[in-house]
Amino acid sequence: MSTYKIHPIVMGTKVFDKSMMTYQHGNGEQYTIPIYCWYIEGSEDNDKIILVDTGEMSPIQSEEREKAIGGKIYTFEQGLDQWDLKPEDIDIIIHTHLHNDHCENDYKCINADIYVHEKELARIHDPHALDYRYLEDYIEDVEENGQIKVLSEDREIVSGIKCMHTPVHTDGGMSIIIDTLEGLAVITGFCVVNENFNPPIEIKAMEMEVIPPGTHVNVYESYDIMLKIKEMADILLPLHEPEFASVDTIG
Repeated sequence: MSTYKIHPIVMGTKVFDKSMMTYQHGNGEQYTIPIYCWYIEGSEDNDKIILVDTGEMSPIQSEEREKAIGGKIYTFEQGLDQWDLKPEDIDIIIHTHLHNDHCENDYKCINADIYVHEKELARIHDPHALDYRYLEDYIEDVEENGQIKVLSEDREIVSGIKCMHTPVHTDGGMSIIIDTLEGLAVITGFCVVNENFNPPIEIKAMEMEVIPPGTHVNVYESYDIMLKIKEMADILLPLHEPEFASVDTIG
């Protein structure tokens, strides 16, 4: 069995109301989230260079934001260089979804196959008026180059890495399931933090086991999908959890 190590690299941040992460909770509280590109390092039997998402093209690199998340913020090139990589070295990109902050550096990875769910690809070309986060400019180059690989069902991309359709935050969101030596790791295909999966006592007192994200497709389905993800993961990696900003390697 192929196993992997996961390296979270901060390639952007957002500062907004915490309720954007935690549905109907944290209103009025300013909150800073990291935006990750996850480098998935393979074992000897799989030497493909794999990324999950590619982050922001021009991240704000400030002491204030780095202090807020507890880690350093990199540009795409700086972040990859930490692992002696360059954009042209990337073989595979797997997208959790196509909101702009998750795909702005795709065009730099000229040799990569880029995996996207069909519903996400449809949405970026025809976004709903309520969702301003889709900007098709960021994927036009890779589409023209024939780099997009469209997924219509759950499937294994390479041995030990699977994609699971989880329409929580977006229609075509995909959670990435990765075999590691420490167990099954899941990078959520939706924008949440640890608190979404481990609510404070006042939320648990309402008999809620998880908190859906503030931006969601269907809040009831989101809740149920999150419970399923929480149960299956040995290592749970919420997509914007600040804790990982100071972590080099997981798994």
